[in-house]
Amino acid sequence: MKKVLFATTALIATAGMAAAEVKISGYGRFGLDWNEANDVAGNLDNTSATNITSRFRLTFDASTETDGGVTVGGRIRAQAESRDGVAGTAVWSAPQFHVAYGGLRVNVGNIWGAIDSAPGLYLNTTSVGTGIDGMGFNSLAIGNGFNWDTFTSAGAGRNGIEAIYSAGGFTGHISYSQQNGTVPAENQNGEERTAIMLSYSFGDYFVTGAYQDSNVTANDELGFFAVGGDFGQFGATLSYGTTDASDSVTLAGDVELGAASTIVAWVNSADQNTAAGRDGTAFGINYEYDLGGGVTFVAGAVSSHADSDENSIQAGLHFSF
Repeated sequence: MKKVLFATTALIATAGMAAAEVKISGYGRFGLDWNEANDVAGNLDNTSATNITSRFRLTFDASTETDGGVTVGGRIRAQAESRDGVAGTAVWSAPQFHVAYGGLRVNVGNIWGAIDSAPGLYLNTTSVGTGIDGMGFNSLAIGNGFNWDTFTSAGAGRNGIEAIYSAGGFTGHISYSQQNGTVPAENQNGEERTAIMLSYSFGDYFVTGAYQDSNVTANDELGFFAVGGDFGQFGATLSYGTTDASDSVTLAGDVELGAASTIVAWVNSADQNTAAGRDGTAFGINYEYDLGGGVTFVAGAVSSHADSDENSIQAGLHFSF
């Protein structure tokens, strides 16, 4: 009788949601991280160079469709992580809302950002960087500390609007945001960012370009360009980034070893334009083995740019669901 009542209640509760779709997805990752940067003045008694790095993320997507075929939906995330021996508490992201029809999608709120969506910006790995947690993302050709719009999983992030249009192999993406509550030194109205990204893929190859305009000098005139492709079991991407602080070039290559193993190697060369810019050469290697069931063994090593001269190694497991 209880089962019948429960089933009846569930049916009534969902009767008005026949056209709605709710999806929960996410991933977990955990492993060991040895980071030379944590060796503070050679004193390992105060700060350990070896720590656990971990993250657990839940993503909630909900959408429905109007009688005219327009999709309306939203996304929100919950996430908790630990890095460098410091455990974090669980936090919620700000929401993202979207309206989509055909090849056009408009996002409002915690937007993805045109720069962050550019193909070739990140590596083709589980962390989109090196190792379990990206290991500093020295592989990025743009080295200004993620000062472009991106969906922020932990906290409020930036509030903006963006439009993405895709047709065939073409994708166009434009985004705009204004950060109220912050006062850049050169502008009293908060930072405004406008960015555009254009990408075209043909077969196994792609080319992309992106540009950001900002009223904050350090984040203004940010440019990115990349070309890449797959050649059977091999792949390669060449990317170039320019900011007020530095210009840099990244060459990344990957190779599939058998049915389950993949190696990604990269090198980044940066020329410093300001005291805050990256300078010198960094390189890294990432190894992944697919264990099945959405579980992947990940190991990586990075040597940072010459101005910091720091090395790090990670190994652990990543699982998605």
